Amino acid sequence: MEPSTTSRARRGLSEPAWVRVVLIAIALLFLGLFLFVPLAAVFTEALRKGLGAWFAALREPAAVSAIRLTLIAAAISVPFNLAFGLAASWAIARFEFRGKSVLTTLVDLPFAVSPVIAGLVFVLLFGLQGWFGGWLAAHDVKVLFAVPGIVLATTFVTFPFVARELIPLMQEQGAEEELAALSLGASGWQVFRRVTLPKVRWALFYGVILCNARAMGEFGAVSVVSGHIRGKTNTMPLHVEILYNEYDFVGAFSVASLLALLALVTIVVKSWVEHAEARRAGSKEESA
Repeated sequence: MEPSTTSRARRGLSEPAWVRVVLIAIALLFLGLFLFVPLAAVFTEALRKGLGAWFAALREPAAVSAIRLTLIAAAISVPFNLAFGLAASWAIARFEFRGKSVLTTLVDLPFAVSPVIAGLVFVLLFGLQGWFGGWLAAHDVKVLFAVPGIVLATTFVTFPFVARELIPLMQEQGAEEELAALSLGASGWQVFRRVTLPKVRWALFYGVILCNARAMGEFGAVSVVSGHIRGKTNTMPLHVEILYNEYDFVGAFSVASLLALLALVTIVVKSWVEHAEARRAGSKEESA
C-alpha cells in the first residue's frame, strides 16, 4: 500500500480532533470529580489541624489496634487466597472433572453475594444460636467478635481475585509446555515450579495486589462479624466510621488518609506490574 493510501486509511479510522478533545475532557472531569476531589478532601480534612494532630490521631491506642488488626487480617487472608487461587486455577484450566462448573461458579460467589449477607452467613454458622455456636461456646472458642471471624470474612470476600486473574491466562496459554516437560521426565512439582509458575507470575502478583487492597478496605462483612469492639475488633474502615459518628473528623480523616495512602501505593505497584508485563511481552515479541 502506498504511503498516501496508508495515511488516508489512518485518517479514515481515526476520530476527528474535536471528538478526541471532548472525550479526554469528559474523562478528566470524571476523574477529577470522583477521584481527585475526594482524595484532596480526605487529606485536607486530615491535615486541617496540622501534622501533629494527624500523627496523634494515628498513635491513639484504638487507631493502633485497628491498623494492627487490618494488617493481620490481610497478612492471613492474602497468602491463603494465593494458595487457593493457584490450586483452583490449575485445576480449572488444566483438567476436566465432574463438578468443574460448580467450582468455577463458587469462585465467583463472593462477587455475586453482598458482603453484608456473607457476614450474616457467618453469624448463622458461628453465632451463639448458630449451627456450630453451641459447640464453640462449650469449648470456649471465639469466632465471632474476635480475630478469627474477621479473618474468615476477609478471606471470603477476597478469594476470587487471584483465581480470576490466573484462570483466563492459564486457559489461553494451554498445557503444551507442561506436557513437553512431563514427557522429558520432569516431575509434577518441577513442571509447576519451572514452567507454569514463571508463565503466570505477573498475573499472580497482580491478583495478590488486588486481593490485598480489598482485604484492607473491606467493610460490610467485617462490620457484621466484628461486633465493633473498640480497640479489639475494629479494623481501619470500622474505626473511621466510629470516629466520624462521634464527630471526631480529624481522627476519622487521618485514619482514612492512611487507607488512601495504602490504596495509592497499591495503584503504583499495580501500574508497575502492568508496565513490567507489557515490557516483557514486547521484548518477547521482538525476540520472536
